[in-house]
Amino acid sequence: MGTVLAGLKNLAASFTRRKVPVDRDQSAAVFREKYNRFQSLLESNTELLKICSEIEEMLRGRTVFGMAFIRSRTSRAIFHAIRMIKSYEGLSGRPQPVLIALVERLSAEIKGLIETRVNPARGRLVLDLGEITAEMVDQAGGKCANLGEIAGRVGLPVPPGFAVTTAAFQAFFEEAGLYETIASIRLGIAPDDPASMAAAAEDIQAAILRAPLPQAVAREIDAAAARLEETLGPGMRLAVRSSAIGEDGELSFAGQYLTMLNVSRDRLAASYKFVLASLFTPRAMSYRLLKGIPDDDVAMAAACLALIPSKAAGVLYTRLPEAPGRDELLINAVWGLGPYAVDGVITPDAYRLDRRSLEPTATDIADKPRMLVASPTGGLTDVPVAEALRRQPCLTPEQAHTLAGWGMALERHFGLPQDMEWALAEDGALCVLQSRQLTALTEAGAEAAPPVPGYEVALSGGQTACVGAACGPVRLVARDEDLDDFPDGGVLVAPHSSPGFMVAMKRAAAIVADHGSVTGHMASLSREFGVPTLLGLGQATKMLADGEIVTVDASGCRIYRGRVESLLDAAAEAPAFMAGTQVHAILAEAARRVVPLTLLNPKAPEFRPESCTSLHDVTRLLHEWSYGCMFAVSDLVAGQGGGTYVLDATTGLDLHIIDLGGGIQPEAADKTRVRPQDIASKPFAALLTGLVLSEQAKALRPVNLGGFLSVMSEQLIAQPKAGADRFGEKSYAIISDKYLNFSSRVGYHYGVLDCYCGHTVNKNYITFSFSGGAADDVKRARRATAIGRILTALGFAVESVSDRVSGRFQKFSREVIAEQLGHMGRLLQFTRQTDMLMVSDASMDAMVACFLSGAPCFDPATFGDQPAQEAS
Repeated sequence: MGTVLAGLKNLAASFTRRKVPVDRDQSAAVFREKYNRFQSLLESNTELLKICSEIEEMLRGRTVFGMAFIRSRTSRAIFHAIRMIKSYEGLSGRPQPVLIALVERLSAEIKGLIETRVNPARGRLVLDLGEITAEMVDQAGGKCANLGEIAGRVGLPVPPGFAVTTAAFQAFFEEAGLYETIASIRLGIAPDDPASMAAAAEDIQAAILRAPLPQAVAREIDAAAARLEETLGPGMRLAVRSSAIGEDGELSFAGQYLTMLNVSRDRLAASYKFVLASLFTPRAMSYRLLKGIPDDDVAMAAACLALIPSKAAGVLYTRLPEAPGRDELLINAVWGLGPYAVDGVITPDAYRLDRRSLEPTATDIADKPRMLVASPTGGLTDVPVAEALRRQPCLTPEQAHTLAGWGMALERHFGLPQDMEWALAEDGALCVLQSRQLTALTEAGAEAAPPVPGYEVALSGGQTACVGAACGPVRLVARDEDLDDFPDGGVLVAPHSSPGFMVAMKRAAAIVADHGSVTGHMASLSREFGVPTLLGLGQATKMLADGEIVTVDASGCRIYRGRVESLLDAAAEAPAFMAGTQVHAILAEAARRVVPLTLLNPKAPEFRPESCTSLHDVTRLLHEWSYGCMFAVSDLVAGQGGGTYVLDATTGLDLHIIDLGGGIQPEAADKTRVRPQDIASKPFAALLTGLVLSEQAKALRPVNLGGFLSVMSEQLIAQPKAGADRFGEKSYAIISDKYLNFSSRVGYHYGVLDCYCGHTVNKNYITFSFSGGAADDVKRARRATAIGRILTALGFAVESVSDRVSGRFQKFSREVIAEQLGHMGRLLQFTRQTDMLMVSDASMDAMVACFLSGAPCFDPATFGDQPAQEAS
């Protein structure tokens, strides 16, 4: 440290511009202030770039996030942008009012995006069903709005009843202080901890059930029930069904909220609160998280309808879920009440009819051993089906024809395929219980292919609820508790389907159930989340062992033992299920203030504060300027530039060096250009052993012409203002005898290495981050993945997000650190412009194998990948 201190004393002396001695402590303090500000700026630069990568990853729509993610990342981005500005002001001595004003404006705009809420609750507390139309969805919720539309404008029979509106919901939550209570409880939820979600849900539901209804709400509900009783007669029984904002719209919310059946008038208010509390079950909260719906935006209306003590009930789909291109519709039916059909408890009868003629095309009558009925004392009870009826069809051909005609009428009215629930009364009268858009239809395509040769088929048959193929270890799920620690990539195998499985759908590779229906709630959720799902296999829970690796081919209705690569290679990429959701739209708007980079060329006249439009622009500008400040500080150290140098070696970089003291050999201190042998800094000298190109490396650098042209065309489209100078920006090394901060910009990628290499093992570390590139998103992400695998092989702890990868290696001897730095120097050279070579997933394997072999550069053809063939 003595040499560093000597440099600091010279620096402090130059600051004073006096010819009198300067106090050594004061000199050290001056330097520490400058260098600490520079380090703070670099730290925030790294963090802000990481935040940009995380936001870009979430914008792809394939990863779960909620409003908490947006709030945390944008607030952190604002913090680090302001920290960079303040650090730069302290480093340079120049205020930055333009940048401060920009960040304050962007912060206010982001805050407005996050906090602006549309208030859906207005108007009357109760509405009769006959008053409601589809346009009243904000007041009555999706289910009631659709039922009112079906009765009033389509003219189909629906149960009589009324809606308790979102205005009643808001009045209840405001008067009871439930908004504040829920917000407080939600602070304890850890996103990756199902137990914390379950505990919070239990507390929130208990708070809702304890709170008294406002007198006005209770009075209006009782008055509406009294009017309905005049029509239905004394002793009426009701169904109280959820009708949340957004429910039965583009997102189904299938099975997520509660329906209370066989409710007496005196239990109506309590049942209403139970339905509202179902907004905060673990699975409902998880569904909203997975679908990008902010919890603080939810509002619940409730449908209070006459209970139909049905002889049979079921679901109608106006398109086949697994093959919507076929000109058929599907009706499922069970004996008794409908929940056993939609919840997948009983495998239902299946009727297929032609969509035009409404004539039957196929009928499959199932064995239906049990049914759900209304209990005379309230609630529901499970009873056996009479032996004579178990294998009898629930519907006559005429009844199926009538339902099919109703389904097609609803599709024509709403203009979209419909998912219709229906009931058949004891007197033979049919009615519509609800109808909603049939979501997430997926065309299976051609008929199922024959079995893949060479693999054992463990099970075949059943029904495809969601097409696709996936592989993973079997996880048998018999109880809800089995979902708490469901593994990522597991195959969920259960006795029957359940919408409760939604909490594991982001982690599940596939779902298999002995019983269930493709028209059930869980099947709808599987299609929404793109999880390959097979139902009705009968023996899956007996034939598949827990932990066994299987491949589920839902499209072909087969389960193979082991991993079948040919099926997995053909499987479609996971859908961007967050895209189009409310929270995704909010993130996209916030991202426009954070992520875009328009300041590309430091030599352009537009490279100034007035041209910044995003937080990324701010960090780009200040990061570049900060090195200029450090050069100026270093020049002051030695009077006439003695502290700054240019490296005279073949690295392919315009590499500039700032010596903090002890980094350059004394005999070379007066030079402006230094060679590797002039470097005294242990970490920098070690890095150069890999960074300086050997003669072999100079001769062997391959170029994929197709990939190169692809990269160049990408740049002409994406960054038309970027000049050729972009490929020759300065790279910097800030060094001392034991310290190195290396910043490299080549083309459009950016690498930063920070290291301490001394005698004290616990102080020694290497941190490395790499991001960007000139190619498209896919090629950049492949390169980042390959770099991450290389770092892992070298012993680094690695994090990778989108096209950014970072690693840390710490607490090793200086000899081990030096050896790793040699590898890192070679990696920096090795990865230059390799994004253009990442033409396939196989390119990643080739790149990793090539580096680990010790090769000086990446030659894809040598390691089993032929990217040049893609040039055509």
